[in-house]
Amino acid sequence: MTDPTPIPSGASADRTLMIILAYLWLLALVPLLLDTRDAEVRWHAKHGIILTIVEFVIMIAWTILTSVLWIMTAGLLGCLFVVFSPFLVLAIVVLHVIAIAKAIRGQRLIIPGISEFADRF
Repeated sequence: MTDPTPIPSGASADRTLMIILAYLWLLALVPLLLDTRDAEVRWHAKHGIILTIVEFVIMIAWTILTSVLWIMTAGLLGCLFVVFSPFLVLAIVVLHVIAIAKAIRGQRLIIPGISEFADRF
């Protein structure tokens, strides 16, 4: 049997998995609760949780705004917002993919406001 692909020095397969989980919405709780010794994994997990909360608030605000515009304009502007909703979701997914890619390379995705807030915890 052949050996699996070598892992770069200083990294483990578990660490990579924990960093990926850190940016998969509520799964960020797994590395936060299980990997308590690795400061980098904890930073990414906290950042992922705060990012999830911010995205949840944005989605609620978007839904309320769409509903209000739908009622106020008899569906004209509300319909426009509904059409753009998938692009908002796509932007959120792309943001998570970028964060995961940077984290795997050992970098941090710094989002103004969100990252500073996550550093407080």
